[in-house]
Amino acid sequence: MGGTGFLGYYSTLEALKRGHEVSSISIPDIELGDWFPETANVEYGDIFEMPFEELVELFRGYDGLVYAVGPDDRVTPKAPAYKFFHDRLVVACTKVVEAAREAGIRRCVVLNSYFAYFNRIWPEKKLAENHSYIKCRVEQATSVIEAGGERMAVVVLELPYIFGVMPERIPLWKDMLFDRVLGMKIVFFPRGGTNMIAVEKVAEAIIGALEYGRAGMRYLVGDVNMPYKEMLRIVLDTLGLKKRLIVTLPTSLATFIGKWMKRKERKMGLESGLDRAYVFSDILSQKLYFDPTPSVEELRYGQGGVREAIETTVRTLYPKA
Repeated sequence: MGGTGFLGYYSTLEALKRGHEVSSISIPDIELGDWFPETANVEYGDIFEMPFEELVELFRGYDGLVYAVGPDDRVTPKAPAYKFFHDRLVVACTKVVEAAREAGIRRCVVLNSYFAYFNRIWPEKKLAENHSYIKCRVEQATSVIEAGGERMAVVVLELPYIFGVMPERIPLWKDMLFDRVLGMKIVFFPRGGTNMIAVEKVAEAIIGALEYGRAGMRYLVGDVNMPYKEMLRIVLDTLGLKKRLIVTLPTSLATFIGKWMKRKERKMGLESGLDRAYVFSDILSQKLYFDPTPSVEELRYGQGGVREAIETTVRTLYPKA
């Protein structure tokens, strides 16, 4: 599902590389050229609108399903955010998984977020309570695992920051982060950091989960733990802005800015899935670090190439910089 999207495209390449036959259902939002593999069968349709019975017929004859569809936290929808994310991440995804089960598909991989992991290990922060996007990711994982039941093994992958590029699509990082950073004479950013991974390695983990993942497991997939300051230094250096300063923003000041952003969005009828009033203290000032070794060993995906993926993303977005 979503085989012409960013993660779906790389998963398609990886599955074909391993000798699988691959089909994709996607919306026709980009033109496929000779860059997209001819051996992958592409059908078009909107899974958010397709009836359950149509999905069942679509899935008949297949062994495995990868669900690589749905918005992430970088999308700011019209309020209320919870309804937007719940409809797309929980309701639609569960419908697809149930249809796949009824069609006889035996294995399913659903792409989720590493925020669900931090919600489990930091109960005192009440991440799911404060942030509707995180709440929906938690609900999504529970719902799809239950939907698989005894007849279909459902595996959930909790993914961190992902870097890389594909033809015909502009990475969401451009509007959400890079353009904002490049607009600052001095770059102010919170003190936290995150795990991150190159898209090719995510694809290896996805197909690894399809082949080796255990039913009901939530696998934390990732690679390098990196402070945001270091990540931004790579971005600026790649653009030839080696002298531009990066200054750590105090959490209290960042929170004040977040509340201002929330009021501004509210006036436009928008609401972020990560509540602006809490996102700096809950997330961007924290170190979202973890050890991916268990999932690396079980799903058999590779590591490395993160810095190169960031540099490639930046050069692709700003070729004249």
